[in-house]
Amino acid sequence: MTIETSLSCEQLEERLAALHRASLELVQEISLNSLLERIACIACEQARANYTVIGIKEDGQENMRIISAGREGDDIAILAQPPLDLGMLGIVAGGKGSIRVNYIQKRHQFESLPEMTNLMGVPIRLGRLELGQMNLIDKLDGETFTIDDERVIETLAAYAAVAISNARSYNELHERDRVLTRRNQDLALLNNLASTLASITEADKLLDTALERVIRYFHIDVGEIYLSGEGFSTLSKVRQRGEASQPIWRDDPFTPKGTLIEQTVDSGLPIIVNLPYPNDPGLRNETLLAAGITQVACFPLTSRSEVLGVMGIAIGHDKYLDKMDQQLLSSVASWVGISLENVQLNIQGRRLAVLEERERIGMDLHDGIIQSIYAVGLTLEHARLLLGEDQEQTRKRIRQSIEDLNSTIRDLRSFIMDMRPRQLYEENLMDGLQRLIDEFLANSLIEAKLSGPSNRLDNLSDAHSVALFHICQEALANIAKHAQASTVAVQVWTAADRVLMEIHDDGRGFNPQKIQLSLGHGISNMQTRAHNVGGDLEITTEPDGGTTILAWMPYTQAADRNARE
Repeated sequence: MTIETSLSCEQLEERLAALHRASLELVQEISLNSLLERIACIACEQARANYTVIGIKEDGQENMRIISAGREGDDIAILAQPPLDLGMLGIVAGGKGSIRVNYIQKRHQFESLPEMTNLMGVPIRLGRLELGQMNLIDKLDGETFTIDDERVIETLAAYAAVAISNARSYNELHERDRVLTRRNQDLALLNNLASTLASITEADKLLDTALERVIRYFHIDVGEIYLSGEGFSTLSKVRQRGEASQPIWRDDPFTPKGTLIEQTVDSGLPIIVNLPYPNDPGLRNETLLAAGITQVACFPLTSRSEVLGVMGIAIGHDKYLDKMDQQLLSSVASWVGISLENVQLNIQGRRLAVLEERERIGMDLHDGIIQSIYAVGLTLEHARLLLGEDQEQTRKRIRQSIEDLNSTIRDLRSFIMDMRPRQLYEENLMDGLQRLIDEFLANSLIEAKLSGPSNRLDNLSDAHSVALFHICQEALANIAKHAQASTVAVQVWTAADRVLMEIHDDGRGFNPQKIQLSLGHGISNMQTRAHNVGGDLEITTEPDGGTTILAWMPYTQAADRNARE
């Protein structure tokens, strides 16, 4: 039996001083693995142990990180495999403090290890927090571990607990800094990409820009974009970029049925798989693996209401997408989908603007130029009737027709130049309406008169004046063509919040149900002009009962009074 001996005060002080110097080195170590290796070596030195095994609990996990050091003679080496079964670590974990076992019976030995004689286990605690334990196995000189060895190693365990806590705190801060730096880089990419895509108005350029940025930022081997047409069955590849020349999916021809692309469109969620992946009939597993591709991912190009397509990527050479990569790629794909929808809406808006402009041009031509030409035709028709009866009146009608044609040519020229009719000729509304009445009297045999406010409505906006002018022009033209009337009365007046115009004739009237209100028709144009400036138009008529057209526009009398004052 080995007798336990105690150290002298000088020897104990020397060991503690050496231990203090070693502890100063520990607090400078920031790598947890290196720190544990250093602690294991110091424990072997201080206790002259044959082996030291340290087990540290991982944060939030039940598993332990195992580090061991072995000593033979004066050499200390870090062992690749601990010379102790993990079950032995439970000896200290199950106790409340340090333990020393001076003799390990044969039945407690481990078949996979050399025969052990004694063991000392010391817990590593930071306050009341259990961090792990140190197990020292056999002394080199064949003696047993002493109470002094236990005190020295307990002191080392206290230093080790502080050093381990510091290393973990440093690693956590370093990881947070890494994540924060990555987040800032990701946000910079998203911000730059969003501003770039927002300024692009062509779908082809948008897709090229987005795919090239993604490939460059994530070092992706192959990137592809699939867009659907009017139906999902028409889904097709529109872009492929990357260093690898091989496509991800077979395209001879490409059919989305059963592929990852179809699953992505259906679910609206990203899908990431490692190769080989046999559940996708279109995935080119063998070719991709031969090119070093190890992972394929699909991200939906999501707009505000639907999935417009899919961005597929392939990465290889032992690279894999982590959670941050996946989140960023999902955000990029969403930006691409929204930007693509904006481009499509912009194109549709331009088309709609062209259609609206065509409708406006047709309406202006009908209400302005065509009506003027029709008035000239009426004048020439009247001149033809007077040709054999009154040559002076005939010449007068022909001269008037020439003047009207010249005026129409000027209107047509100005319309071609700025696509806007100029029928009011710098006049106010009442002067313009009076000119229409005068032309109507000259071109027809129908009696017509105009009545209105004395202030001439000088403060009425140009848009409202032009609308009322063209409504009256169209109404008079329809009366001359169809009404067979003998008298026409045009009356203008103002109310508290609007200006009104009534045009009444005593003609034969018509059945409104039989009138087709289509583009280019006079009644439809009148209603459109009233609605475009915030007003409305009502038509009252019946067969053989005449017709009354009432139009109104927003207007305030207070504004007109202020203008006069």
